Amino acid sequence: MKQKFETLDLPAALPEALIETLHELGFTTMTEIQEKSLPVALSGKDVIAQAKTGSGKTAAFGIPLVMKGDVTKRIPQGIVLCPTRELAEQVAKALRQFGRWKKNLKILTLSGGMPMRPQMSSLEHGAHIVVGTPGRILDHLSKQTLRLDKTEIVVLDEADRMLDMGFHEDIEKILSRMPRERQTLLFSATFPPETEAIAQRFMKEPVRVEAESEHAPEVIEERFFEVSEEGQEEALVKVLQVYRPESAIVFANTKAEVMDLTDFLRDAGFSALDLHGDLEQYERTETLLQFANRSIRIVVATDVAARGLDIDSVEMVVNYGLPRKKEDYIHRTGRTGRVGKCGKAVTLLTSAQKRKLSEFTALPTEFLDMKAVDETVQLKAAMKTIAIRGGKKNKLRAGDILGTLCKEIGLSKEAVGKIDIFDFDAYVAVEKGVFRKAREGLQRGKIKNRKFKVREL
Repeated sequence: MKQKFETLDLPAALPEALIETLHELGFTTMTEIQEKSLPVALSGKDVIAQAKTGSGKTAAFGIPLVMKGDVTKRIPQGIVLCPTRELAEQVAKALRQFGRWKKNLKILTLSGGMPMRPQMSSLEHGAHIVVGTPGRILDHLSKQTLRLDKTEIVVLDEADRMLDMGFHEDIEKILSRMPRERQTLLFSATFPPETEAIAQRFMKEPVRVEAESEHAPEVIEERFFEVSEEGQEEALVKVLQVYRPESAIVFANTKAEVMDLTDFLRDAGFSALDLHGDLEQYERTETLLQFANRSIRIVVATDVAARGLDIDSVEMVVNYGLPRKKEDYIHRTGRTGRVGKCGKAVTLLTSAQKRKLSEFTALPTEFLDMKAVDETVQLKAAMKTIAIRGGKKNKLRAGDILGTLCKEIGLSKEAVGKIDIFDFDAYVAVEKGVFRKAREGLQRGKIKNRKFKVREL
């Protein structure tokens, strides 16, 4: 039976206000990685934690971070290094939620793809916890706009992915700028030699904990379909028509494959967008945002999307061919079946790829049952997204947008979906049937007595 946060044997009891906040956020019982790592982390020891994506690891390191944050000191006391901007933003958002019981706790995101000057300005005002990507953190250290000489705790989140992306040297430089007497928490889904090397060099007698690294069969249904090379694209369509997922990520190994598959699916009438390294940061952000708010059903992606998606539930993952390494397969399938939710992972492999399958799984290959296919099925999105040129810096809130759409324009609350607010932009999903009414109403009208530019995504 899973423990509750308030019953865990800890070096110091969790504050009542923190437990209440966790309950409000839906954290009633702990995941395996939280049970195993929290007592050690809160005791001040270094921790090496192996856990798959979606295991609840953000709370496992986030709770110690916010507990140790001293709001009377205007210096970074904790830092989290993440492989991607998307993951950094997701982690920072979670930390703000965990830390809302602690008044005036400031959490700052520093990642690439964003202008340096606003980040410098925010640093001048002070931050207690910094979350960012290694490259941008190093940029601020080089410009001396960030100092870590008094930082007490550092988290390496998805360390294997950071090293795989070539951040080894950056991480070493950052850690060497921090006090030797610090606490280091390293979280990783896999432990290749590079990750072990970082741990041995920069950690002090770390305690190792491990949660279930393989996906339990009752949580994720894994299937491997053997297809002909010339029929692989058509087989992808058939799989989607059979399973009809509300949300799916299709993984391919190259950017060219991703773009070709996206075009193929869109031509077949499916709601799909691509996600790969050649996209501008705002394009990646808007693609992920539309996927999360149900404005698209399918994302076709390279492994850049295997980590750091701020999406509660992806119903299905499809591997268009085997990935290069077993670790990549673990990360891909980790996008579904998160925190105990059920998911599906389907792999389409050719006869040539079948020889490599034993490196990944002992499960047998199958042939797709074409009798189960309804060829009229097309996965269409239920929502469309409106972008508003105004955000937090304009004092715009989700309630202001919802109020305008419902009270002024006449939409029902049920027709309005997820609302995302950023510093200078906001995005709202609405049902397709009322999209035109919503867009034209926002173009003609005002929000909080102000006109904002509006566009369709």
